Amino acid sequence: MSSTGTRETGNHEVPAPDRDDTPVHEEGTWSLVYEGYRPDQEGLREALCTLGNGYFATRGAAPDSRADDVHYPGTYLAGGYNRLVSEVAGRKVENEDLVNLPDWLPLTFRIDDGPWFSMDDVEILSLRQTLDLRRGLLCRELRFRDARGHTTGWHERRVVSMADPHLAGLCVELTAEDWSGQITVRSALDGGVTNSGVARYRDLANRHLEVLEREHRGEETIFLRARTNQSQLGVAQAARTRLYRDEEPIDAQRRTIRDGQRITQEIDCTVQANSTLRIEKILAMYSSRDWAISEPGIESLRALGHAGRFDELRAAHELAWTHLWNECDISLDGDAASGTELKLRVHIFHLLQTVSPHSIDLDTGVPARGWHGEAYRGHIFWDELFIFPFLSLRIPILTRALLRYRYRRLTEARRAAKEAGCRGAMYPWQSGSDGREETQHLHLNPDSGRWLPDTSHRQRHINAAVAYNIWQYHQATGDQEFMHFYGAEMLLEIARFWADISTYNPSLDRYEIKAVMGPDEYHTAYPDTDPEAAGGIDNNAYTNVMAAWVLTRALDVIDLLPGQRRRQLCERLGLGDEEFEGWLEISRKLRVPINAEGIISQFEGYDDLEEFDWDGYREKYGDIHRLDRILEAEGDTPNRYKVSKQADVLMLFYLFSAEELALLFEQLGYPFEYDTIPRNIDYYSARTSHGSTLSRLAHSWVLARADRARSWHLFLRALDSDLADVQGGTTPEGIHLGAMAGTVDLVQRCYLGIDMWANVLHFDPALPDDLHRARVRLHYRGQTLDVEADHDMLRIRSAPCTTTPITIAYRGHYRDLSPGETCGFPLLKPRERDRDENRRP
Repeated sequence: MSSTGTRETGNHEVPAPDRDDTPVHEEGTWSLVYEGYRPDQEGLREALCTLGNGYFATRGAAPDSRADDVHYPGTYLAGGYNRLVSEVAGRKVENEDLVNLPDWLPLTFRIDDGPWFSMDDVEILSLRQTLDLRRGLLCRELRFRDARGHTTGWHERRVVSMADPHLAGLCVELTAEDWSGQITVRSALDGGVTNSGVARYRDLANRHLEVLEREHRGEETIFLRARTNQSQLGVAQAARTRLYRDEEPIDAQRRTIRDGQRITQEIDCTVQANSTLRIEKILAMYSSRDWAISEPGIESLRALGHAGRFDELRAAHELAWTHLWNECDISLDGDAASGTELKLRVHIFHLLQTVSPHSIDLDTGVPARGWHGEAYRGHIFWDELFIFPFLSLRIPILTRALLRYRYRRLTEARRAAKEAGCRGAMYPWQSGSDGREETQHLHLNPDSGRWLPDTSHRQRHINAAVAYNIWQYHQATGDQEFMHFYGAEMLLEIARFWADISTYNPSLDRYEIKAVMGPDEYHTAYPDTDPEAAGGIDNNAYTNVMAAWVLTRALDVIDLLPGQRRRQLCERLGLGDEEFEGWLEISRKLRVPINAEGIISQFEGYDDLEEFDWDGYREKYGDIHRLDRILEAEGDTPNRYKVSKQADVLMLFYLFSAEELALLFEQLGYPFEYDTIPRNIDYYSARTSHGSTLSRLAHSWVLARADRARSWHLFLRALDSDLADVQGGTTPEGIHLGAMAGTVDLVQRCYLGIDMWANVLHFDPALPDDLHRARVRLHYRGQTLDVEADHDMLRIRSAPCTTTPITIAYRGHYRDLSPGETCGFPLLKPRERDRDENRRP
């Protein structure tokens, strides 16, 4: 049962609260550093210090912690879902969740017969936690004094291997500063975990695991095997704990304890004052869905047996990160470059921990909140729209693999369309393991305590997002095989759905799409209607324009296919000329509501809604980012007002250039002057609460040309969405991956003006005044391009390789670029560029 409504939302330009634990950077712009211990901020740090490798991820919780109101250890397998049934409000409901797997971190100690060490029970003398982005390393430097007056130093390093997706390691160096005595180290694997990382889900069924085995395997190794209780996903973990003094292993006394669902090993040795004890814990983890294994338990034990010491694991891991950064880094110069560069690298880091080269052979999508927590239950939404552009121009094979996640669920999308009485394919708003619709029918408004209809499954524009991602991948790579065998089929079935859901209105000689929800999400129905019985709004401008675009691209795809492949695919899908002619007509006659002032109406009837009292509600509530909850608790609804949660109409300006939009509107028979864009931006900016982390990103993008200062301000706010937890507590439940990837893409494609159409790679740089220079490495149609732009010059160098030339363009100036060649374009000054913009459609 969902208790989130549609999606979590953010503040309406409410400044982030002042905090004394703001991350600072050092070592250039490669380290995210926290000083001091702040229990109220521990959840945020755990999410932002998550380590992952695309296969699994572990939150940055301290190894001495357990799940409580301060800490939440969590380990998640990519695509590791399980379904449970809960009873809520008198009905049985089913949810599919990303499962919190057995906790491999537990590591603590005690001195003599004293209490077990916990950060919450000692006097913290100093604490410094560093996320080393360059090396993919989490470090904690801690000095503390316990109740007996013993002062101890704790130096911790942690990796989740990017070199071997099944390995992770923890290394702790304990220094007895002013005491001697016996020390007992406790290392455990804990299978008694639940999914309790999101407070509003805690009343729902959350025990997904059953522990099958807890064994002591050899002198140093503990082993745990578990299985999810519905999906039957088997997971095996083997952990080895060793103690060293002066790099020599200690022959210590060990004992194994089975306690509940945990298996624990306790290791005794003596420590002298001013000496250091080194503890290394290495984990190997496999699942029943892994390739090239006999069985996950056997394989985890074998892998652990071949794993070396922590430093060997770390060295291979750091080399893998070096190679990733060579392809994915971004370099900035300017007055604000250092802080911006650090934040962008944090975002790239978390993107690559969610989807990495290890993801290529996995059947997973890109979850909106990463594999960093349990918010949104690990589901896949339309956030791919903001993530794939970065991947397609950096590691395109990753986009290919992630699009195949959608292809494997095409059959389910066809079933969903058929059940809705439509032809073609209807992808779900929320997707998980098998591609069925995971959006719930009810959500809880915590402000009112009422369960309300959740109709966000009406966001049919997810179909357009899937189609757009397919086309953009093809533009970036020219991957004909993917289009022939996967992409074309998805595109054609999505086009068929749009054509079938469109209804002809003879009085307007237009086609309409009714009963949907746009990206805005606040408008679920028309005022004074039963949202559950009727539901949705008609002719959402974004949905209709995207549908017209998809139908046009589908016809292009038919022409792209080789004759035999086209014939085979059309025969299999039952497609023919008559259906293509229908698509052509609909793509030219879809209704787009435009009011008398030339404003593109968000949907049919939007102009009849009331203006909202923004100032009054800000004064009354302060934080009004959840207008839907506030209004419902008052017995009102945002359906009555001209309010938007996030970019809706403006998403058109985010996805398409002015030239492309002019062609689309001309095709639809509507006028489109250049000043249509700034007038619509001003209109909707004044009516948007920025209730999503994606909203400021999209608004910054569309303002980048017309109002660079305002664009830069919104960009900086988007950069801080998770680092400052601007939504007031949602980041501890999982990062917002779409916003993270989108900010990097904003610098990469928006500020550099990258666009791909008609087999040409277009550039049109317009850097903000605070940025003097930007450098990126791109992969486009087989060539590796090092791109550098400042306010005067654009330079592009292609690395030597064996492939065909590509065409580069800057404002009507074209160059053919072969591997090993370099080209450059002098850039128009802002005033000249503005004059040139005014002459364009």
